[in-house]
Amino acid sequence: MFKKQKKQERFVIKEEQSLGLGAIYIVVDTQTGVNYLMNTGIGPKGITPLLDSEGKVIVDKLGIKQ
Repeated sequence: MFKKQKKQERFVIKEEQSLGLGAIYIVVDTQTGVNYLMNTGIGPKGITPLLDSEGKVIVDKLGIKQ
């Protein structure tokens, strides 16, 4: 009777690379377009904004879902 709207995911994995017992991910916030670098594995985990060569935050303007 009532259709549920599919909830849009806020964060999506743009790229993934395995590194030994862990992995590096580039995660994009679909609302802001900001790219984050995230690591996982057996040691400490972390996430930080991904920066370009000039130290500016990388933003995907075309990848933002409205």
